[in-house]
Amino acid sequence: MNEPFSDKPSFTALARFFAPLALQSASQGLTYPLVAMVASRGQGGPLNLAGLAQSNMVLFLLGTFGFGLVATGMVYGRNREGFGPFRSVVHRLALVAVTVQALLCMPPVARLLFEGLMGLPSSIAHPAHITLLASLPLQWLFFMRIPYQVSMYNGMAAGRASLATMMRIVITALLAPLFVFLGAVGPLWAIVCLTLPVALEVGASALLAAPFIRRLVPAGGPPPTLWELIRFNLPLSMSGYLLAMSAMLLGAFIARAADPERMLPAYYLALGLATPVAFGTTRIQEVVLAFQSPGNRDQRILFFAMAAGIVSGCLPLLFLLPGLAEFYYVRLQNLAAADLSVVRITAWALVAFPLTVAIRAQGEGLAALHRKPLAVIAGQAAYLATVLFLAAATLRLGLAGNLIGAVALAAGNLASTTTLRLLLDRMRKHDLPVPATTTLHGQIR
Repeated sequence: MNEPFSDKPSFTALARFFAPLALQSASQGLTYPLVAMVASRGQGGPLNLAGLAQSNMVLFLLGTFGFGLVATGMVYGRNREGFGPFRSVVHRLALVAVTVQALLCMPPVARLLFEGLMGLPSSIAHPAHITLLASLPLQWLFFMRIPYQVSMYNGMAAGRASLATMMRIVITALLAPLFVFLGAVGPLWAIVCLTLPVALEVGASALLAAPFIRRLVPAGGPPPTLWELIRFNLPLSMSGYLLAMSAMLLGAFIARAADPERMLPAYYLALGLATPVAFGTTRIQEVVLAFQSPGNRDQRILFFAMAAGIVSGCLPLLFLLPGLAEFYYVRLQNLAAADLSVVRITAWALVAFPLTVAIRAQGEGLAALHRKPLAVIAGQAAYLATVLFLAAATLRLGLAGNLIGAVALAAGNLASTTTLRLLLDRMRKHDLPVPATTTLHGQIR
């Protein structure tokens, strides 16, 4: 039974709501380390993995057009009039993302992107070209699951919604070693190994969500316009956009540092475990929207965000344990044993990444709750400016490529949340009364 709404929700209630949301968000990245073994065992070894990582960064970057759609659906898609336009917006944004990705796959544009902008050597750029094209269906599928997931979250069936995601992870975990055993290895087969489980996840989500969609009741009011939904979604989507954009830009700086063919694979192997949990902590936004009222200054959710960020940041360190590190990075991911020390250093440097993302997400949730998108945009501008400045500065100072990203990511998130909170505090002093809204628990706030 769901705990009734309270201005001071317990950590248990917050965790029960947050965990399925985080799992849904992180699953896109959780399966990446599983299929990395398929990519790295093909001809080219870990260089295939670096190319796959770069194309996946572009995939995620374009996918963040809809990063805020879950929150949008949880606000506007709770009745029949709102769910139809919401699903229409999802389909339209999916079409935009897939179209832009297809344009980036054109050979001249792809060369400009990977070899020109990112500065990748041809040994890494070639698998990036192949996998970006092959992942077009994957991009579409990621969008198609959103309305089904949202309908279950609105029905307070987060556990039911996570069943399809768990199924997808299990199937991926079974397929990856099977592909290796059958010799179906390399970057192209890695994309196939990613796509098949996602297609099954979308089908399972549709079946699980069907009862909730049928039970949607009419609200009796006018439906929201498509522009209204897009305008609400855009600021929330920008945080995911910046995570993906900064990761892609950081790759360009690391590629220009010393020994890129050694540092890039090591960095992306460590980041491949840190990114999923960091993406998961961004769902603190929805926790704020669900459990906090505009007039409530309680810091409970901030403390929960910090706890979630600390736990999430420590999870990738489990793969540094003796024996497990050699098994995962060397045997499964085909990393040279001599480079394991580089991965260890990178993993420790990335511990603060999920924590700083969680704190930033809590601030962005407050800004969305108070309808202050300008504060969100200003924070995101500070994030990107800090990442670019520090990446350029540390590159010039000769910092090792695997550490450039870790330093810039953590500092960028801290700069973003500091800027956002300062602006939010100033804007609150001039607030007009916030209209009453309905929480997920049905209580007016």
